[in-house]
Amino acid sequence: MNRTRSLFAEHALLPGGWARDVLLEWDDQGCLSIVRPDSPAPAGTTVAAGPLLPGMPNLHSHAFQRAFAGLTEYRGQNPGAEHDSFWSWRTLMYRFAGAVTPDQLRDIATALYVEMLEAGYTSVCEFHYVHHERDGWHYADDATLSSCLVEAASRAGIGLTLLPVLYQTSGFGGLAPTEGHRRFIRSTDDMLHLLERLKPLCERHGARLGLAPHSLRAVPPDALTQALRGLHAIDPTAPIHIHIAEQTGEVDACLAWSGQRPVQWLLDHAPVDKRWCLVHATHMTAIEYQGAARSGAVAGICPSTEANLGDGIFDMTEWRSQGGHWGIGSDSHACVNAAEELMLLEYSQRLSTRQRNVLARDSERDVATAMTLDAVFGGAQASGRAVAGLAVGQQADCIVLDAQHALLRQLPTPQAMLSAHVFASHRRSAIHNVWVGGQLRVREGVHPLAEQTTGAFIAARRALLSTTP
Repeated sequence: MNRTRSLFAEHALLPGGWARDVLLEWDDQGCLSIVRPDSPAPAGTTVAAGPLLPGMPNLHSHAFQRAFAGLTEYRGQNPGAEHDSFWSWRTLMYRFAGAVTPDQLRDIATALYVEMLEAGYTSVCEFHYVHHERDGWHYADDATLSSCLVEAASRAGIGLTLLPVLYQTSGFGGLAPTEGHRRFIRSTDDMLHLLERLKPLCERHGARLGLAPHSLRAVPPDALTQALRGLHAIDPTAPIHIHIAEQTGEVDACLAWSGQRPVQWLLDHAPVDKRWCLVHATHMTAIEYQGAARSGAVAGICPSTEANLGDGIFDMTEWRSQGGHWGIGSDSHACVNAAEELMLLEYSQRLSTRQRNVLARDSERDVATAMTLDAVFGGAQASGRAVAGLAVGQQADCIVLDAQHALLRQLPTPQAMLSAHVFASHRRSAIHNVWVGGQLRVREGVHPLAEQTTGAFIAARRALLSTTP
């Protein structure tokens, strides 16, 4: 007989909105079996110290990039260029990607995932493209680096969707890869063999496995078709994530190659549906917004990274007018904080429209509440996991805000507390407890491995800096 566990909250954000006096119960697998509003608190039940929120999925992560966050904020990385851009930023990224070892990747990812949990994320989609030895040869165990990420997520206790990246060319039209790509490159058959190798590993650790064709510039059309066909044979429900239309330079190059913009080309040549996550999709026309939304795909918005790299601003008002779903990711991890990503997303829309509270909706006028519900729903769809909120059949991923935090204390409603958390607090300092699959991972704002994993991260970063020019 399964032993249930329980949690009681005076205020809880359910998929349909805020509810009072909510009792949650989950089984030994961490699956919610009871979500009952207007209930008394049973004797002995843990009572949440503040408003209860659904756990936030992080739908786009490159874990190793946390090691050089903050180290690209100076001009002149690309001598001779008139200004710095995404393309000059890649210079340092390639150096770190070319140097990181398995142990370093494991330590960086574990610390990052602990940091994510403390910052309000309960699951992560890892877009993983560093596959090989530093000289470009395969490891004896081809799954070495992917296994490091699975181990890191398991140790930290965060939910994982692992997305090995297919990467073959350096530009549209089949341009040959460069030296900086040596650890990324795989044939399509090679990738499918890796997925078959990883599937039982992910299943043992409760992780979901998908595929990430890196971008249209990195995966030729025939390879994309073959990879999708092979993935369907392995798991027809597997999530598929792709970088697309992030930069205007990418759009221009795609037009020169095919006569179409990237999103339009993808919609016309690939079976895009609700399994897909279109990461960034920053530069689309009205027709592309319409077609992408109708496909059922999720838009993966990474506000802090898109701002850091100077990508541009996604038109969320147009996307939502077409019925599109969306979620948030921390991507290059210049910022690791779910509340801050939501804040930056809303602020970018305010700057574009010169209006306020843009991402509220008719059914939910409170913007922080509306954004949280939308991002959880879209993030769950993109992750391919049952993490769509506090509902029966979903995983017991939840976050308790600290009602005694200085900027939340004595606020009159849970909506006001969530709004203060997103727009006014010190971000993660307003988080009290975090559960993942019914397991308490963060207590009173601190993960039990925080100090240990931070030390290992610092050592790994120091070693990387000593080996990268």
